[in-house]
Amino acid sequence: MTVSHPGAPPLTAALDCLFVTPGDDERERVAGRQVLGRVTYGQSGRPPLLHHGAPLVRISMAEPAAERITEVWTTDRPVRSGRAGDLVYAEDGEHFFCAVRIDEQGVYRDTVRAVYEAAFSLMWRLGYTELLRMWNLVGAITGPNAEGMENYRDFCVGRAEVFEAWADRIPGMPAATGIGALRPGIDLYFLACRTGRARHLENPRQTPAHRYPTQYGPKSPSFARATYLEPGAGARPVLYVSGTASIIGDDTVHLDDIERQCATTLANIEALIGAENLGGHGLPGGFRLTDLDCVKVYVRDAEHLPAVRARCAEAFRPGADIAYFNVDVCRPDLLVEIEGVCR
Repeated sequence: MTVSHPGAPPLTAALDCLFVTPGDDERERVAGRQVLGRVTYGQSGRPPLLHHGAPLVRISMAEPAAERITEVWTTDRPVRSGRAGDLVYAEDGEHFFCAVRIDEQGVYRDTVRAVYEAAFSLMWRLGYTELLRMWNLVGAITGPNAEGMENYRDFCVGRAEVFEAWADRIPGMPAATGIGALRPGIDLYFLACRTGRARHLENPRQTPAHRYPTQYGPKSPSFARATYLEPGAGARPVLYVSGTASIIGDDTVHLDDIERQCATTLANIEALIGAENLGGHGLPGGFRLTDLDCVKVYVRDAEHLPAVRARCAEAFRPGADIAYFNVDVCRPDLLVEIEGVCR
C-alpha cells in the first residue's frame, strides 16, 4: 500500500477528510479543526476504540513492508464522542461517524443485520437521519462461508434485510464500498448528517446494484453509485463516489486486462460525476476526475500496481490524496476498484 498527497490543499469544508502517513504532522494538517474519526489502513486490524476524543478504526489492509495511512475525517464544529455497545461514534451536531467490527464467523448475515440495525438505530436516535456513506471491508471477500456461499454475498443478505426493514425511515441507499481486507471478519464505518440533504445517484453506464440479477447472489448489493450532499448551513456540496469497477450494465468487462479495466473504471467515474448525469438527477454543476480527492485505489494483483499507479497519475490532479491497496475486489474477475470524494 502506498499513498501520495503532494501539495494537498487546506481543508475548508464543514466535513472534510485527508490522508496522513507516519511521517506527517497530523496536528499541522488539521489545525483549527476537530477530528470526527480516524481510519488506519495498516498491517493489523483491531476493534474500533475512542482515541483522543474520536473513533479510531484499525483495518488490516497492508502487508508488513507497506506504509500505513490514516484517513482523518474533520469538522469545523466541536465534537462529542461515545460508545454504544460495540459501536464507537462521534457527532458534531450536523455530522455523525460510527464504526464497528464483526469478528470472523462461519456465516455473517444475521450478525451483519444486527450490527447495521444497531448503527441505524443509534444514528436515528441521535437525530442524524441522512445516511451519506458506508464502508464495508470484508476479509476473504470472495472466499466461501461455512455454507459454501461467497462471504460478500452472505454479507449482502444481512445488509439488504436491514435496508428493507428501514425502508420507511431510510428510503434511499447511499454510496458505499465493499472491498477485501487482509484479516478475517468485517470492519464497518458510516457517515450521516442531520440537516443536509443526501441525493443518491446512479450511473447511466451501469445497472443499479440493488437491481442486479440473482446470478450475483440471493440479495443484491445495497448501495448507490454516489451520494451528493446538499449541506445545511450554507456549506459547499460534496459528492461521495462509491467503489467503482470495470462493470458495464451488470457485467464485468475486459477480463484479465488491467489496462482496459482501469480505463473503464475511470470512464465509469467520469460518467457518474459529470454534468450530464448530475443534471439528469436534477442537480447543478458537475465534476471531473481532477476534482476527485481522498482517492482509494484497490488492486487485486500486486504486479498490476505500477500500471494502475501510472494511469491514475494521469487521471487525477497532482495534489490529490491517493492511496493504493493490494486487496481482493468483490468479484473474482475484477482487477481494480476506485473510490473518492469530489469537493
